[in-house]
Amino acid sequence: MEKLTANEAKTHFGQLLLKAQSEPVQIDKNGKPVAVVLSIEDYQATEDLKIQMMKEMVLRAENEIKQGKYTDDADDFFEQLLTSE
Repeated sequence: MEKLTANEAKTHFGQLLLKAQSEPVQIDKNGKPVAVVLSIEDYQATEDLKIQMMKEMVLRAENEIKQGKYTDDADDFFEQLLTSE
C-alpha cells in the first residue's frame, strides 16, 4: 500500500486521487496512520461485503434460535455467534 504524509496528500491531492484508483493509499500524520483513501469501487465492494456478512450472521442467528442454541444474555449470544463456525 502506498503511504503519504498528510502534507504530501494535501500538496499532491490530484496525484493522491490517481493513485487511489489503483490501490488504497495510507495517509500518515506525525508518523502515525490516520486514514486510507480508496477508490469508490473498492469502498463499495467493502460495504457490500459488510452487508453480506451481516446477512449471513442474521441467518445463522435465526438458525441458532430455532435450534434452541441461544442465551438470554445478548452480549454472550453475539460473542457465541461471532466465534462459532
